[in-house]
This record gives sequence, C-alpha cells and structure tokens, in this order.
Amino acid sequence: MEAILIYIAVSSLIAVALSTVIIKQGNVGVTTLFGKYHRILRPGLNFRVPFAELIFKKISLQNRSVELEFQAITSDQANVNFKTLILYAVENDSEESIKNAAFKFIDDRCFMQALIRSIESSVRSFVATKKQNEVLSLRREIVHEVNSHIDEELNGWGFHLINLQVNDISFDEAIMRSMAQVVATNNMKAAAENEAQAQYISKTRVADAEAQAKRIIAQAEKEADQLRGEGNALLRKQIAGGLAEAGKTMETNGVDPAFMLFTMWLDSMKFIASHSHGNILSLDGSNDGFEKTLKQMSLLSGGNGAGSPVFRKDGSKSAGHSVSNT
Repeated sequence: MEAILIYIAVSSLIAVALSTVIIKQGNVGVTTLFGKYHRILRPGLNFRVPFAELIFKKISLQNRSVELEFQAITSDQANVNFKTLILYAVENDSEESIKNAAFKFIDDRCFMQALIRSIESSVRSFVATKKQNEVLSLRREIVHEVNSHIDEELNGWGFHLINLQVNDISFDEAIMRSMAQVVATNNMKAAAENEAQAQYISKTRVADAEAQAKRIIAQAEKEADQLRGEGNALLRKQIAGGLAEAGKTMETNGVDPAFMLFTMWLDSMKFIASHSHGNILSLDGSNDGFEKTLKQMSLLSGGNGAGSPVFRKDGSKSAGHSVSNT
C-alpha cells in the first residue's frame, strides 16, 4: 500500500511538473495541441495539458538589433561599402502577429537571412539609380527607401522595422582619392572664380569712381570757364564803359583820347617792369620815338590823324597834321 501511495505521489508531482510552464517577462510561448496551433502563453505561470500540448516556440517581444556590412554599385559603376544597424521587433503582442512570427519561418536563422537579403536588395536597388557623387548625401533618402519597402514585408512576417541606421558609407580607395581630388579642384576653381569676381568688382568700382571724378572735374572746369568768360566779358564791358566815359570827358575838355591810350601804355610798361624777371626795360625816349608811339596808339584808337593834336615829350600840344600809315 505504501508503495502504491508513493507511486501515486511521484506520478502526481511529475504530472504537475509537466503541466506547468513559466514564461519570462518580455516573452510569450506558442503551444500546439497534437501538432496544431493551440494558444499563446503569457509571461508568468501557465498550465498546459501534459504530453498533448507542447511548447512550439518561445518568442521574445523585446527589440532586436543586427549589424550589416555589404556592398552596392552605383549607376556609374562605383563600388559603395555600407555599414548599417537594423533595429526590429515583433510587431505587437496580438495573437495574429505572434502566430506569424512563430510559423512563417522554420527557425530564426532563416528569418534573419531573409531580413538581411531584403534590406541589402532595397539599398542596392536604390543606389543603382544614383551616381557616386550623390550617394554620400543621400543617407536619409536611403533609409526612407528601405523603410517603404521592408516595413510592409516585415509586417507579413509578424515583425516591424524600428530603425535603420546607415553608420558608414565609403568607396574604394582609388575612388576616394579621385573624389578628394575633384573636391580640391572644385574648391580651387571656386576660389579662383571668387577672386576674379572680386577683382572685377574692385576694378569696376575704381573705373566708375575715376569716370565719375573726371565728369565732376570736367563739369567744374566747364562751369569755371563759363564763370571766367562771364567775368572777363563783364570786365571788358566795364572797361569799355569806363573808356567810353573817359573818352567823352577828354573830348569835352579838348584832350585827344589817344592820350588815354598812352597813359594805359605807360601803365602796361610799369606792370611789365614790376613783374618781369629782367633788370632792364628799354624804351625809346627820343622825341621821334615818343611821337611815333603816340601816332601808333592814336591809330589803334580809331583816329584818322587829320587835325588831331600831337603831344610832344614836354607835354605841349602842336598843330594838327595828317598822319600817314607806316
């Protein structure tokens, strides 16, 4: 009897042990009953039918990551090396998503292989439409392209892509050297163009300033010449008016107007003497020379010489006589 009781107790313990399942936090269990999907076991202590209900797979609901390194070819036949980080997880804890994650692939290795190949294919298809000088600036576009193609496919597998990080994009060493040379050449070209533009602007501004200065100077000279002309004309007008008035006064008093020209001639000689650089001013002081000079000035004044009084060197006036042009 005691042996039977012991056997029953041991059998009960074994049955209890086989019927209880503990699921860790962040995981779920998928069971099958006679080989067919039965239910999902949530985290904690769960009970199942011993021997009939089996744990098919335990699936983690936590985020997963994998690093990828692969190569793509641009439209101009340049090899591009990519280093990426994929962050993914089960889509949600719904029964449908968990069933897809559990039964779509034979094992995790096959799922990971399909995921990696799908991402590489999406990146390569996108890069194949771009040139090598465009790829380096298209990180965001590459991520967007992969997300638009992979996320829908992953949803069918019970997963979703949380994030794709393109950590490094590099080319072969020869291409990197050529690209660096192109960048340096473009920088030199841009610098030369900027310098030429700066010189052009500087010279243009200087030329404009010089032209403006010449226009201002020419305008000023024009106005100065005009003012000088007006001043000279006014001076001549005043002199002519003064001479006319003086001539009338001299005629009224019986003095030959030519005497006024003689005094002006003397004043001119004084001015020449005071402003010349020489030390000697020679004048013909003889009576003939004096009369000759007076006759010439009388002719300049418009006199005809007939009946005109003649002033001698001593100041006395002689009788008029005709003067011939000599």
